Amino acid sequence: MAESVRDPLALLGLMQLISPALPIGAFAWSQGLESAFELDWVRDEESLGEWLSGVLDDGLARCELPVLGRLQDAWGSGDRETLQVWNDWLRANRETRELADEDVRLGQALARLLGDLELLPEDGWLPRRPAYVTLFAWVAHRRGVGVEDAQLGFAWAWLENQLAAACKALPLGQTAAQRLVERLRPELVSAVETANRLHDGALGPILPGLALASALHETQYSRLFRS
Repeated sequence: MAESVRDPLALLGLMQLISPALPIGAFAWSQGLESAFELDWVRDEESLGEWLSGVLDDGLARCELPVLGRLQDAWGSGDRETLQVWNDWLRANRETRELADEDVRLGQALARLLGDLELLPEDGWLPRRPAYVTLFAWVAHRRGVGVEDAQLGFAWAWLENQLAAACKALPLGQTAAQRLVERLRPELVSAVETANRLHDGALGPILPGLALASALHETQYSRLFRS
């Protein structure tokens, strides 16, 4: 995979892409976390940290992060077939309607934004029904962001979004959220290292609890986040 590039403009481009202010609506989804609150699987700072660590190790490190690297390499080499294969693979690994809908809608929102900014790839280059990660990889490539930097940025954005969701739905203060950031920062680095060691046949999320929580969230009576 390509080496990380520390160009200041590339770094700023990555910061723009992972900013909570990016208008794609990521804040509206909890990825099953709200249902985990309802089920009392996650109830406090300690159990939230365990949940996030598990999702990182058995989810992002085995799914989004390694595929992000493969997609970014494919954008760099102009390999349309590989782009489509991994885009379809991502969509096939969304285990619930809620998770699949999030992927589609975030992808659509990012595509609209990139169109307004005149940053979309040339006609014919976007895969059919592009996933959010596919477009994230494109922007990272376009901005000259190194693969590992893009993966760390993606993982950081995921963590921030999950902690924001927890602060809305749990009696969890901002200081507790920052303690979790300190606890999980090294795990983000480890997740990227793991992602880049895995061969294709080893990929795939192992998150039955999250899948169940997401499925139950679709019919949860009272909820703050989309399903």
